[in-house]
Amino acid sequence: MAEILLSEAEKAFIHHGVQDDLRCDGRTRLDYRPIILETGLVSNASGSARLRLANSDILVGVKVELASPLPDKPQEGRLEFFVDCSANATPEFEGRGGEDLANEICRFLQRSYASGDTINLSELSVLTGQQCWVLYVDILILECGGNLYDAVSLAVKSALYATQIPSIKVATMDGDQPELELSDDPYDTKRLNTENIPCVVTLMKIGNHYLVDPTPEEECCSSSGIVVAVSGNKKITAVRKIGSGSLHPDSLVSMLKTGSEVGAVVNTILMKKLLEEETLELSQKVGFMR
Repeated sequence: MAEILLSEAEKAFIHHGVQDDLRCDGRTRLDYRPIILETGLVSNASGSARLRLANSDILVGVKVELASPLPDKPQEGRLEFFVDCSANATPEFEGRGGEDLANEICRFLQRSYASGDTINLSELSVLTGQQCWVLYVDILILECGGNLYDAVSLAVKSALYATQIPSIKVATMDGDQPELELSDDPYDTKRLNTENIPCVVTLMKIGNHYLVDPTPEEECCSSSGIVVAVSGNKKITAVRKIGSGSLHPDSLVSMLKTGSEVGAVVNTILMKKLLEEETLELSQKVGFMR
């Protein structure tokens, strides 16, 4: 992530604000910045979304394709994540500078979705042991404004919510060899149940307190924190420690509890925004972020 150079006076100002529960932008420790969301942007994708969390800008496209299921999971489809950090997001991403961060986000998403309670992958099965739907989730980080894990997870959930999976029928031909028939109707599609897809909450510790949705300046003032993936039913599906500092066990337990509660609230807010976005008429959509 982009490194911000701060003076000792600026760091002290941020520390005192966190201590008084009044951050530099007027938020409390557990407040998120405004979320702006738009779906259905990429016409040649099965689902897409662009999300802005303050200055963090994420574009996600989902492509649905038929493939063979994994040998150990013959009755399930699968999701595959790919993260790319645009060189325009921050100078540190030029060349292969963003590769490590992209790999970290990709691995954490895979772990977050590995729990069977997040998404029913059996819905993606077409022909047991032979064919299934594979959802290729391509994530592009357009701008880096802090708290990338949370912004990426919200954008991915929004894109999966908007993803349309074509209806397909299995017909038996001569010789008992099954044949797949795609529906000719482009509107004959189905959608995944995304209610329990996890939202990621990042909690950074500054001084004796911790906060959510940190800005780049706040990230520079913190030496430790955790990233928590929380499903719609408040279940924690993955946890990752970030930063070089240590965390007291009592602090860790408190942060996990707070992360679970905040994650459930964020999930509710996001689902409400997605429903509002879905009810907008096409004539009201005029481009990126309207």
